[in-house]
Amino acid sequence: MMKQWKLLDKVPDLSGLAKKIGASELIAGVLWHRGIRTAAAAKEFLQPEKQPFYDPYLMKDMDKAVARVITAIEHEEHITVYGDYDVDGMTATSLMLHNLRALGGKADFYIPDRQKEGYGLNLEALQYLAEQGTKLLLTVDCGIASVADVAAMKGKLDIIITDHHLPGAVLPKALAVVNPHRADCEYPDKNLAGVGVAFKLCQALWQKLENEKYERDLELVALGTVADVVPLLGENRHIVKTGLENMTNSTFAGIRALLKTADISDSRLNTGHVGFRLAPRLNAAGRIGSAVKGVHLLLAKDEGKAMELAMELDMLNSQRQAIEQEILQKAEASLKEQDLINLPAIVVAGENWNSGVIGIVASRLVDKYYKPVVVFSIQEDGVCKGSCRSIDGFNMYEALKLCQDHIIKFGGHAQAAGLSVAIAELDDFKQAFYKVAAAKLTPDDYIPKVEVEAELEPSKVTIDLVEELDKLEPYGMGNPKPLFGWKNIRAKSAMVIGSQGQHLRFQIGTDEALRTALFWNQGSMAGIVNAENIDIVYSPAINEWQGRRSLQYMINALNPAAGEKVFPERETLAEIYRLLYQIQQQEGKIPYNATELTIQFNQQRAHISLYTLSIGLRIFQELGILRTNLTEESYYLPKVTTKMDLSNSPTFSRH
Repeated sequence: MMKQWKLLDKVPDLSGLAKKIGASELIAGVLWHRGIRTAAAAKEFLQPEKQPFYDPYLMKDMDKAVARVITAIEHEEHITVYGDYDVDGMTATSLMLHNLRALGGKADFYIPDRQKEGYGLNLEALQYLAEQGTKLLLTVDCGIASVADVAAMKGKLDIIITDHHLPGAVLPKALAVVNPHRADCEYPDKNLAGVGVAFKLCQALWQKLENEKYERDLELVALGTVADVVPLLGENRHIVKTGLENMTNSTFAGIRALLKTADISDSRLNTGHVGFRLAPRLNAAGRIGSAVKGVHLLLAKDEGKAMELAMELDMLNSQRQAIEQEILQKAEASLKEQDLINLPAIVVAGENWNSGVIGIVASRLVDKYYKPVVVFSIQEDGVCKGSCRSIDGFNMYEALKLCQDHIIKFGGHAQAAGLSVAIAELDDFKQAFYKVAAAKLTPDDYIPKVEVEAELEPSKVTIDLVEELDKLEPYGMGNPKPLFGWKNIRAKSAMVIGSQGQHLRFQIGTDEALRTALFWNQGSMAGIVNAENIDIVYSPAINEWQGRRSLQYMINALNPAAGEKVFPERETLAEIYRLLYQIQQQEGKIPYNATELTIQFNQQRAHISLYTLSIGLRIFQELGILRTNLTEESYYLPKVTTKMDLSNSPTFSRH
């Protein structure tokens, strides 16, 4: 899918700032784009590990929480840590439990079942825990919305809430509510994950009980922080940078086992390792198994037991991937009769689809079609549990508010949300959601955007520059990896690589200084790259092989150059249609792949760019003379009984 460049504003002369911080002007420019425009702010950002943590007692109700926990420890009262089933919740639960026990507390934990109980506190669980002897319940990464459940347990169970989610208009009437997002909380850093808030409580407890400056266990805090995709700014940068450095030599056998099963041996771990290889394995426990296993792994003392649990989660992750693929295929099959090109959004539903996986499926559909997506699992009780993912320019939470007449309950953010709908309301919800999407989104909104720091000729990149860019890590939300662009490149020697030919490798630069570029999961574009001038968006990297270091370019986006962006006129459209008709006659179906069709056109007729052919396909779809069979991943030409009128295509008419 082609991406539209969003070239960031040109920076002013930053030579003075660059000199003060001992960096290049390029680095100073990246910092400037991130709102870091003084030497002091730059040094703080570049050296987060040297910045002291804020006093935990700046957080509202921290003193009350600490006092009650100390009383429980001193009187040997049973404490239950109540967590969430995602990685943030599992790491927060493990961190809290580990430290309560280290301080002499009698503590255990409870995490609700994702399928049976859902997110957050529930009254049945609270009553059960009270009956089993829990005197103090300490939540992590949940509880801020559980006003009624906390009220129902007054006098039966002492409850402390620690959370990082946005509170509603009314706070739970707990003994203490520790949440930096409270309107009356003056804590300077509002970006902490649930495990980050738990870490602050641990800091406060060690400070009070042992007069100790607690900054241990940061690898555990970093794992949850990265997995929860909170902004990597402020204290989170300190947590993650130090935590990543400590991870390979972690004191937690479970983390070491996770690294081994994920086949990570690099001493320089980055957020990508955590987000794409470690977190999914832990999340698999909560999605299709029990999150309890994730906590048992993280707290395991025995190396053998840790490896056994890590391998079990690795297997669960493989099962999760298989379930995800099965649901994705069913979701796409349900779209086969729909006019996808003209749908403003995508809503799909299936009976008993795993509700722990449908969020990932929604993300996959967004990646493929770049439209807002809602995926429902129709439960046996007639309630449809849904997970939503959005695109830039479409606030999912606000969209659901406009459809709430058809919704039982919903919650979430601009880009992701969850909801429940009665099966009798499902069709009405779908139509209402389509109506909102059609009203809110413009044709430009359906084109994915990529932020480009600056235009930087790849030949200007050096190993020293790449190493300097590494000082901006850790990358993540709020601090994305810098991307650079260059236009009108003629690549050389494009070829497919990978066991299934799924990746693309090509060369750029002069004959004297050729550099390798890699584009993951885009192997099908090899023929296009060999035939067209292209614009690229890339991040520079260093490839290390057998003791040798060389530059390479990791491609984020690849578009036809300006000279290739030729809009198809009538005769070109006629030629494209003839090719499609020929393929259908010969093969029985047409490949659902614009790149492959472009290559065939070039081989059999004349030069045409991927851009030109893609526009042609869109026009045909808008006219209804080209349809999609998603079950077979193909196009087909239906019988046409009327003369084609190009003015009926919005794309052609706009041109």
